Amino acid sequence: MNSRLQHMPAQSEHFLRTPCLAGSDIESKRGELLQYFHASFDRYESLFELLSCDEAYYKKPISLRHPLIFYFGHTATFFINKFLLVGLIDQRIDPRLESMFAVGVDEMSWDDLDDARYEWPTVEEVRAYRNKAREVIDQVIRHTPFTLPIGWNDPFWAVVMGIEHEHIHLETSSVLMRQHALHYVKPHPAWQPCQKTGDAPRNELVDIPPGRVVLGRALSEPIYGWDNEYGRHQADVPAFQTTQYLVSNSEFLEFVNAGGYANSRYWDEEGASWNEFAKAMHPTFWVRDTDAQESWKLRLLTEEVPMPWDWPVETNYHESRAFCRWKAEQTGQSVRLPTEDEWNRIYDHAQLADVSPHARANANLHLDYWASSCPVNQFAHGDLFDVVGNVWQWCETPTYPFDGFDVHPIYDDFTSPTFDNRHNIIKGGSWISCGNESRHASRYAFRKHFFQHAGFRYVVTDTPATNPLSTYESDALVSQYAEFHYGEASLGVPNFAKTMADLAITAHQQYGNGAFGKALDLGCATGRSSFELARVFDKVLGIDFSTLLIQVGIRLKETGTIRYTLPDEGELLSYYERRLDTLDLADTAGRVEFWQGDACNLKDIYTGFDLILAANLIDRLYAPRRFLTEVASRVNPGGLLVLASPYTWLEEYTKREEWIGGFKKDGESYSTLDGLKEILNGDFTLVDTPRAVPFVIRETRRKHQYTLSEVTVWRRV
Repeated sequence: MNSRLQHMPAQSEHFLRTPCLAGSDIESKRGELLQYFHASFDRYESLFELLSCDEAYYKKPISLRHPLIFYFGHTATFFINKFLLVGLIDQRIDPRLESMFAVGVDEMSWDDLDDARYEWPTVEEVRAYRNKAREVIDQVIRHTPFTLPIGWNDPFWAVVMGIEHEHIHLETSSVLMRQHALHYVKPHPAWQPCQKTGDAPRNELVDIPPGRVVLGRALSEPIYGWDNEYGRHQADVPAFQTTQYLVSNSEFLEFVNAGGYANSRYWDEEGASWNEFAKAMHPTFWVRDTDAQESWKLRLLTEEVPMPWDWPVETNYHESRAFCRWKAEQTGQSVRLPTEDEWNRIYDHAQLADVSPHARANANLHLDYWASSCPVNQFAHGDLFDVVGNVWQWCETPTYPFDGFDVHPIYDDFTSPTFDNRHNIIKGGSWISCGNESRHASRYAFRKHFFQHAGFRYVVTDTPATNPLSTYESDALVSQYAEFHYGEASLGVPNFAKTMADLAITAHQQYGNGAFGKALDLGCATGRSSFELARVFDKVLGIDFSTLLIQVGIRLKETGTIRYTLPDEGELLSYYERRLDTLDLADTAGRVEFWQGDACNLKDIYTGFDLILAANLIDRLYAPRRFLTEVASRVNPGGLLVLASPYTWLEEYTKREEWIGGFKKDGESYSTLDGLKEILNGDFTLVDTPRAVPFVIRETRRKHQYTLSEVTVWRRV
């Protein structure tokens, strides 16, 4: 056994919890962090002592992931890379290894095979690297000044980040070892499985009363957390029923014996595709007993044991969901996986709290008991069992950001890439979930085909599962317009969409017909001006030719929130969330409608407006003369037409013969303003002096377009 294991808690003791980051005694806290680091680093290295030979480090347990040599080095490299970012150290240990071990694999699909070839270092090289990293991290913790509390933006946050990151890989690496060929692993005294098993209990339903869940953490809470835990989410959850126990191997056997894996009606399209690819007929950790074909074994970390039928079944999301559909067919009830909100109601119903720092958990959690699952009726939580611990529990909810979500500046790709409706939340933790993983507030998510120490309980309810909007808009043009409309002032230039709406409202108050009935935001793009006009108008229509752009406005109207990415430099991105309520526009949404339409060929129903705003539109129309000729029929007498344009005439948008200015006429310069007067005079009167309004469009963090748009205000005679 590694000599460092003498410093590890025995299995009868509890494994160190994630520490409180507040207090008044800095040196005491320094000692606590040092102990937490070494205990976690030791525990991680002890896991790799389960590998029986050097070859086991290089042979992939599954084709979708790196070999285990990568994960052996990765967690130490993570510390070094993050310490460099925050200035806790100023030089690398081994640039070659720290580049090789920097980035893991999050496969896009079950058939996204990683065929990359690496010149991996030897096991001894990586072990030596870990020893050097341990010394560096130890010295940082021992000697670097810090203050309490340690917060999100403090350099010492990276110390706990590195420890909690290693806890994640402690668990995921153990799953890979569980998928390794048996001859590549060996038993270990620090990783002994549970020996308890018996008859599986009958799974009854328990009533969960209605209630409100309030989720999300404040940055002031003195406990480490990942970015997706922060912000706020609130929901009222109707009453439902849930299973008293996690679904056991015995209960799931009924689905297997009924041919559930082969019956397509239990699988959605993605699940059916995975099932066809995997050729699955039973859970991945179930093994046919070659000595008795009707019998089963269960694969644990280092051995196969006779099937413990009263332990929780371990499945991916697809298998869990297929079981629920089969169960619904068998019972005639509305059976499905719980949403994240419903799981939190279950937690509240059980009146649980996070694991004590001073006693073993009342759950198979935090490595406090065994290196495996245990019977589903071992740990009672009120009238339920295993609300937390034993195995993670799949939820029906794709991971999504709470209101006010922000990425951490030194780990900007921890969560944001998973906001794609392809990663589902798992809750409750497993037997090996340590530190942050064990906490009620933690929010981890995996791809639906992914295997973890994860199972499920199901709920019975007629309430449909809702899918919170989680994806970040990544279309370059749409994101650019979203930032142009809803972003902050850029380079000292005020937001153009808001400026134009304010200018139009002021002009209408001064020159208009006194009516604030209907307004039209023509060429509304993503809709900021539409919402701003609705501050004073009873109804505002936003019309744009691009359905992609108006979908942003529709999304804001329906949910109050949009999220998008913008390029910083090269492949680096920033993530943004914009909300109507923070712009003081939430109350206007009910007065705004968005429609797709062609400004040069508007439907007859679009008429009777007291104000029409057409900002940066006319020089992008294919027939601007037609639009300007017909627009008078859309405006009420005394109403206003507000035009803004940089007059950037380009033949790729508007044929040369359609330009209304910007050329020589009768040998003299003929401006767009000249053309506007010629076309609009008779129906409109120019009531204000043309003015230049600047706007800035962000292309990258360091590249912006600065443009002047000329604004003219016309009153319908």
